[in-house]
Amino acid sequence: MIELPAPDTSPAPTTTTTLTWRGRRLYRHGVPHRILSGALHYFRVHPDLWRDRIRRLADLGLNTVDTYVAWNFHQPRQDAAPRFDGWRDVERFIRTAGEEGLDVIVRPGPYICAEWSNGGLPSWLTGRDVAIRSSEPAFTSEVGRWFDDLVPRIAALQAAEGGPVVAVQVENEFGSFGDDQAYLRWNREALTARGIGELLFTADGPTELMLDGGALPGTLTAVTLGSQPDAARKLLASRRPDEPFVVAEFWNGWFDHWGERHHVRAADSVVHTLAGIVADGGSVSIYMAHGGTNFGLWAGANEHEGRLQPTVTSYDSDAPVAEDGTLTAKFFAVREALGARGPVRMPERTPTLPPARLPLVHRADLLTGLRAVPAPTATGPRPASFERLGLEAGMVLHTAHPRIPAGEHRLAFTDVRDRALVFCDGDLLGVADQDHPHLPIRGSGAVVRLEVLVESLGRVNYGPAIGRHKGLLGPVLVDRRIVQGWDSTPVALQEWSATELARAVAAGPASAGAGFAVASLHVDAPADTFLALPGSGRGLVWVNGFLLGRHWEIGPQITLYCPAPLLHAGENTVTVLELQRLGGVLELRDRPELGPAEEYVEEFG
Repeated sequence: MIELPAPDTSPAPTTTTTLTWRGRRLYRHGVPHRILSGALHYFRVHPDLWRDRIRRLADLGLNTVDTYVAWNFHQPRQDAAPRFDGWRDVERFIRTAGEEGLDVIVRPGPYICAEWSNGGLPSWLTGRDVAIRSSEPAFTSEVGRWFDDLVPRIAALQAAEGGPVVAVQVENEFGSFGDDQAYLRWNREALTARGIGELLFTADGPTELMLDGGALPGTLTAVTLGSQPDAARKLLASRRPDEPFVVAEFWNGWFDHWGERHHVRAADSVVHTLAGIVADGGSVSIYMAHGGTNFGLWAGANEHEGRLQPTVTSYDSDAPVAEDGTLTAKFFAVREALGARGPVRMPERTPTLPPARLPLVHRADLLTGLRAVPAPTATGPRPASFERLGLEAGMVLHTAHPRIPAGEHRLAFTDVRDRALVFCDGDLLGVADQDHPHLPIRGSGAVVRLEVLVESLGRVNYGPAIGRHKGLLGPVLVDRRIVQGWDSTPVALQEWSATELARAVAAGPASAGAGFAVASLHVDAPADTFLALPGSGRGLVWVNGFLLGRHWEIGPQITLYCPAPLLHAGENTVTVLELQRLGGVLELRDRPELGPAEEYVEEFG
């Protein structure tokens, strides 16, 4: 059990902020305090479940919840004002946490990483020739306009105003990216000028390199880590001897990429590192305390040695509170370590629908269904990128009409981001991607209809590849000759309404393989369920018009979590856009299946 430090009888600092520090100790209104926080992102949890998940964090023994704010979630298009309603009502989320007795830490970015598409930065901004995360006015002016909308909402919910917000982060792990101190100072001043008066802090990995780039004089320096808290504590003490030890992210689990294994971390390893963090008055935020789900197409990606690593739909992250709210063995181990008292109010597991197998009925082939949803087409000598088309995520259908000489030839895709289905006169030629940029094509001397359906697998959220464009970015060649004259039509799947989805499904005719299919699900009373598509290859799944996420046979994730609020009593419709091979059946399962696991601990040495 973790004990708080002995009371400090010296005079409390004179300040209006809720959290202060002195002599390596943190105080809340002058009383010794330790932040015991858990990360929970409102954009990854259905709004009807916000209070449930917040209560589970309180039952874990935490006194604080922290959340990022994802700019592109609120403003995916430049020509529309940011939205703060419905799922995007971050103020409601913050108030809910306060009603449940928790403090709130807000991490507004503008860059958040978080395994979220583009690190939270809108693609309409990163698609420009602008130095992101820098003091360049072309970047800071847009951030300033976003902060004009966002920050006063947070400021009005600060503890000094009667709300629960006690701290706000300046940018996010900037020392892992750059060293523009003028930008960091601008970011801090942008927050204070718009009303933030509570504790400000930076957060970076515990290395000299990262702290040199990301720390700010006069602002509390926190660290992010998965292990070795003693080394991090010593490093911070050598640089900031008067500041308390605060871990803004303790990685007690990890996220997954498609085609890799599911990451887990043993509870005893977590508890051991946690004890080292909170020793001697240390404060912590458990990342993630509840991970939730990358609904829709919001999952980000990493890039390693030039290879894209797209993140899966689940953001379970082996957290103490699982993706569906289940209280795990790690939950009870951490709760015991934190010395939480009182009953666990929330059920260990919520009800689920009984297992079932439902037939998937083909309704429309792939290209016919996609063409049935109107969208403005750009015409030009080269394919239009996602950014030129104003497309955050989804697909683009490119069409050209080259003449192919008689005989065997080679189609070359010099830069496709990220995956393309290639058709000639309606027949699938194959799949082109970074690893397979060439496809054979046979000509007769006639003009052909060449169609290239390009899919983004997720925008990079960390490192120098943030902001990379999507689409057919390099020339398409027939042998050495460039194909020119393209029509490019965006397929904004993430923005499709239920009506647009229904139009695609009804387009017909049905054909085997890729295309649209539906299953009917009768529910007496809504409950959680987990959807699986055995035998299917790769595609997207909607429930009652809501885009649940991506499925892919390469794993590790097998089931998609469908929370109860997405269902209603009576008939429900599950729609599948299959891009590879339809298995013919939709299964409801009563447990998540996130794939074969391997132990993971992030090391800083």
